[in-house]
Amino acid sequence: MDWRIIFRSLKNKDMQKRLLIVTGIIVVYRLLAHIPVPLAEPTQLRSAISSVLGQSDLGGILNLLSGGALSSFSLVLVGLSPFITASIIIQLLTKAIPKLEELHKDGESGRRKIQQWTRVITVPLAVVQSIAFIFILRQTVLQGGTTTLGDPTAMEWIVSVTAMTAGSVLLMWLGELITEQGIGNGISIVIFAGIISQMPQMAATIISSLTDTSSGSLNFFNWFTIPVNPVMFWTVLAMAIAGLIVLYFLVKINEAQRVITINYAKRVHGNSNYGDVKSILPVKLIAAGVIPVIFAVSFLSLPQFIGQVMKASNNPDLLPTANKLIIWFQAPNAGSFTGATAEAFIYPTLYFLLVIAFTYFYTGIVFNANEIAENLQKQGGFIEGIRPGVQTEKYLMRTVNRLILFGSIVLGIVAILPFIAEYLTYHLTGLKGLRLSIGGTGVLIVVSVGLETLRQINSRALMVTYDDFDPDELVNGRGKTKKRRLLQKLRKK
Repeated sequence: MDWRIIFRSLKNKDMQKRLLIVTGIIVVYRLLAHIPVPLAEPTQLRSAISSVLGQSDLGGILNLLSGGALSSFSLVLVGLSPFITASIIIQLLTKAIPKLEELHKDGESGRRKIQQWTRVITVPLAVVQSIAFIFILRQTVLQGGTTTLGDPTAMEWIVSVTAMTAGSVLLMWLGELITEQGIGNGISIVIFAGIISQMPQMAATIISSLTDTSSGSLNFFNWFTIPVNPVMFWTVLAMAIAGLIVLYFLVKINEAQRVITINYAKRVHGNSNYGDVKSILPVKLIAAGVIPVIFAVSFLSLPQFIGQVMKASNNPDLLPTANKLIIWFQAPNAGSFTGATAEAFIYPTLYFLLVIAFTYFYTGIVFNANEIAENLQKQGGFIEGIRPGVQTEKYLMRTVNRLILFGSIVLGIVAILPFIAEYLTYHLTGLKGLRLSIGGTGVLIVVSVGLETLRQINSRALMVTYDDFDPDELVNGRGKTKKRRLLQKLRKK
């Protein structure tokens, strides 16, 4: 990352335009997140939702990914989950249906058709999820007994579902607008902005816990006293140090890659020679990024969601099964993850295994070894010591599988680290109100999306400022400075 190039690129009008578009769309998204859904008693429903939201990891992670839209019951409550689901469905169908695979290989026109079908599938998924959200939230609030809500009329149902569907489609359009006219992946940036918007609230919660001196103040060796909670101070300090260490290794692992050297055969056409050059094929350690974590959380939320629906039906025959699904597939918090029951280990174990499984699954979709081997063979490229074609494909698959094995295990360990931290924190300090699992997922997403966005900003900045640099300065960032210093010394002499 060359910050000098990025800062210089800010003078470019195209760069300014793209950054302003990204900033403006993020502002519009945050404004939409505070517009409530036109449903009966929105104030009562919003306050009731806030009181029951932290009771389940399902609600917490959905609220995190929606940027607080769930707690405020806003228009963009459904968020980008229908579009993400539609994208996953289309990607799976692309591998299963040969016609879709041909369209995918067709180039830009084929990908546009696939993208159009993805948008079409997003609408009915948004409708279904809007209905499910309203039903589940209302039933959860009513079962909590904190408030009484009237039954919505048919018109209120239609208006609410239409508004939430329109909000999801609008959010999808804003994300695609960032991708086309801004910088970076628009969908990822929208999720990134939603998570970042929750950080002031998290910071306020930590500060309020630190300033709570009801159990005493922090005393440094009887030298001076600081008006902070001593237990929370040392806990926050230890978590901050551990978080920085994990963040450092997470960045290194996210950037780690295996470089495969590609040789191109020398070809003679008339009096001209072609080829006889070398290039590289970088294979990332974690090619799937943070997508497996999102998939795993979403998949584990499904049984709990089904349990909530079964419980909301008020059927006594379904109640035992519903309670088991809710208990088994609910993320343990600092108070419940004590090892006293086997149920507390179900969620972290499945979380770890699903992250590994989805890493293999998504990498297989993103990294097509057969297609890469075919393209190399057509272009006259080969890996030294490996025959083109089938042998190259086998070599690439063997290399990728080894990297995935290590990368998926590391990603799974990083994903369950918050649960381990909650367990240790509970036993060392007795704190029960922590929800580090949600924060850990947010950190994974923020780091992955942030690094990818910075990489694309750097590429765009280099492209718009390429003519402003001389060759020596591009190779060595301090080339000009060294030349100037040398000339100044010679002039003095």
